[in-house]
Amino acid sequence: MKDYIVVIGGGLAGCEATYQIAKRGINVRLYEMKPQKFSEAHSNKNFAEIVCSNSFKSNLHTNACGLLKEELRMLDSLLIKTADEVSVPAGQALAVDREKFAENITKKIENLDNVEIIRQEVGKKGITLKKLVEDGIVIVATGPLTSENLSKEIIEITGSNGLHFYDAAAPIIEKESIDMNIAFWGDRYSQEREKNEDIESWKKRIKLESEKNYINLPMNKEEYEHFWNELVNADVVELHEFEKREIFEGCMPIEVMAKRGIDTLRYGPLKPVGFTDLRTGRRPYAIVQLRQDNSEGNLWNMVGFQTNLKFGEQKRVFRLIPGLENAEFTKYGVMHRNTFINSPELLDETYNLKKENNIFFAGQITGVEGYVESISSGLISALNAIKLYKSKKENNKNHVSLEKNKVIFPKETMNGALAKYIATPNKNFQPMNANFGILPDLNEKIKDKKLKYQKLADRALIYLKNQIKL
Repeated sequence: MKDYIVVIGGGLAGCEATYQIAKRGINVRLYEMKPQKFSEAHSNKNFAEIVCSNSFKSNLHTNACGLLKEELRMLDSLLIKTADEVSVPAGQALAVDREKFAENITKKIENLDNVEIIRQEVGKKGITLKKLVEDGIVIVATGPLTSENLSKEIIEITGSNGLHFYDAAAPIIEKESIDMNIAFWGDRYSQEREKNEDIESWKKRIKLESEKNYINLPMNKEEYEHFWNELVNADVVELHEFEKREIFEGCMPIEVMAKRGIDTLRYGPLKPVGFTDLRTGRRPYAIVQLRQDNSEGNLWNMVGFQTNLKFGEQKRVFRLIPGLENAEFTKYGVMHRNTFINSPELLDETYNLKKENNIFFAGQITGVEGYVESISSGLISALNAIKLYKSKKENNKNHVSLEKNKVIFPKETMNGALAKYIATPNKNFQPMNANFGILPDLNEKIKDKKLKYQKLADRALIYLKNQIKL
């Protein structure tokens, strides 16, 4: 076994992992293909290049990402510390000067004595993932635009269904925010009122429907046409040229489908056949279906609503749907080029590959979505790679189980909940941001959302402080 840990990728997750390993006195070999080769979206030779928004989101603890950042500050995150140092005015949010951020991270990584930087792509010219794994421990943190050469190797290791090449995801909503006075339970046809069934008997039967069914949101003609008009005129995110052909062949955004005609959605994902509107006793004009997204049943997916609308537009337009007027979105819909593995099948809560424990994954390739979430996965994978490295050294073996030495954060913390989400079996798995919906419920019912989030955040920080003391 080699006397170092390999990190592949000099993005947010890779740099955090490198720092966490190096500061504990262990050598790191950091592979970064820039500037020899750039992905389609990158152009800066420095590490930790921020391509999209320069915002790391809210600093408030009543915001899920704000809580995650505070937890990472407590864990001595290099990336969050640097973001704080180069922040620019952004109200309650943490926004950075992206050029200074990348420059400062690069200098800090380059100044670490026990880090060797190799500016070369893994997957060609003799440097292969397979060879690196045979020699020791590797953290793959190559981001959502992993090179074709490395992607091929990852597929060989994880299997043909292990890697996804674009992210076409619908919004996810907190169940508590759905108006169940309008929404109703039921599958298509089984919920529909029978011809000779009186209204009261039918309503009684519907109330007894199992909550394993869909949540259904009926729309009348006026509601639907208003929604359709706002949808087709809403602002969309501009895709990169390299994304357009691949994504639109794979899955059509709901706003593109709607532009084909005012009734197109009513013959597609909003088809009302097989349902009866509780408000009228008749078939609705259109219907939106929500499908359960997690085992706890507190997160629900908007079926067929893959979209490229801007996040603010999604909130505005989708809240026009009856029953979603006060909807809380834990994740907005996205459609962009993204490489991510099927983490629930492949990884455990330490971001370690189950079938080959010499490999860890970190960053957006795992299915965490967002800057701070990527940093979190880099930190957790690094702490566990360190544990595995030390165990192998002590036992003088290249293959040692990590079972007894795993660093797993409490599920009550945002770091722990995010890692748990990534590792929990889910046939409808899609990338996820930090959100309060993935934390376990409080022991008390609190209607005030801000107070509830504050209590969840307070609990998380207490749990994390207790773990740090151990």
